[in-house]
Amino acid sequence: MGALSPWQSVESFGLSNASPLVPKGCSIVQVHLVHRHGARYPTSDALPAVFAAKLHAAATGKGFSASGPFEFLNTWTYKLGAETLTPFGRSQLFNLGMGFRMKYGELLKGFSNLPVFRTTSEARMQDSALHFAAGFFGVQTYQMEYHQLITIEGEGFNNTLAPYFHCPNSNNPIGSVQASKWEEVYLQSAWKRLAPFIRGYHLTLKDLVAMQQLCAYETVALSSSLFCALFTEQEWKGYEYRDDIMLWYGNGPGSPSASAQGIGYVQEVLSRLKKIRITEFRNTVNSTVVTNNVTFPLDQPIYVDATHDTALTTIFTAFNFTSLAAGGPLQTDQIPRNQTYFANRVVPFASNLVGQVLSCPAFDKPEQIRWILNDAVLPLTGIRGCEKNDDGLCGLSTFIAAMEQRIGEVDFDFDCFANYTIPDPDEITDGQFPRRLRN
Repeated sequence: MGALSPWQSVESFGLSNASPLVPKGCSIVQVHLVHRHGARYPTSDALPAVFAAKLHAAATGKGFSASGPFEFLNTWTYKLGAETLTPFGRSQLFNLGMGFRMKYGELLKGFSNLPVFRTTSEARMQDSALHFAAGFFGVQTYQMEYHQLITIEGEGFNNTLAPYFHCPNSNNPIGSVQASKWEEVYLQSAWKRLAPFIRGYHLTLKDLVAMQQLCAYETVALSSSLFCALFTEQEWKGYEYRDDIMLWYGNGPGSPSASAQGIGYVQEVLSRLKKIRITEFRNTVNSTVVTNNVTFPLDQPIYVDATHDTALTTIFTAFNFTSLAAGGPLQTDQIPRNQTYFANRVVPFASNLVGQVLSCPAFDKPEQIRWILNDAVLPLTGIRGCEKNDDGLCGLSTFIAAMEQRIGEVDFDFDCFANYTIPDPDEITDGQFPRRLRN
């Protein structure tokens, strides 16, 4: 189900023997969590809602009939809400908070003031943050145990948790364009098989995509869906790959503005790690937020930020987690054998990235850091100076220096605001417009 999949524990991103548990000989000092909201209903303008409206118009007219595998459409009605969390989605974030408390609750002893966690102003973001807090602190006391900063998500406001509002080139349709090419490949047999069973309705490939999305949305909202059985296992693999393509080119390593969008969050993480306040504002960082010790404290042992899947993929790209992009650009005519980028592994509903800052006295550099995505430790060998390590560890000072260099490498103004044409084929793998093609 691609990015509409429920959260799952990922086995490995290349370090098969690494565990999300703190390595022996080390102790946890600080933790940074950025997570996606829980399972939600589709947006009001998404394919499922559009399909439902078209189907209703046809079914209330003359000449409509559905038979065979489509027979259920004669009585099917659209029962989904719009954009807010489903009950299951609320439970996901409660469970995430509860699990996070079990793993890292001891760090609460290091707070001198109430913790400050961040989310954005969208309803599903606020609900996700509050359910996380209820799971983390407890239902009866959570409202008194921390402060919830709600950052404005909208045009005209810098926000590292919703960076696309301050990056016009994030609206480039390359993700959907590339995905449409693949739809022409993987859905042809499904269309030929299913089209004869519906009359009085012009069935399109986009309708079939909508049905696959309805399977996903109805499953996380209503527990099951009749749309799921319409497609073969191979067609479901095709749909998964469609989502991979959408994210890769739209907001991931193949997008020329992905690193620019995510680099503001990297800058904020460095500010927290170094305990030095940000003074230069050249990207999506909100100066009002980060220059205030109340809204952006620098002395917390635990940081928690809630965001969207498309923002997470830009953050992963900005951090330069190269193991995710190791398989290279995604083809639009077939699924590659060496694929390493999977939407359902990197940004399912309730996806979470955890940065562990560790004290490892036996190491040459006792201060270490590592990053864990959906329970799988990420290799950091793509980050300058970080050597191969079975536990995914990198010296904290080395990581900080590499991220400072990374911030300097990303040309936010060009990648977000310049008038350029994305190369075709798009061979971008680092989320930046190729410097060799710049005028």
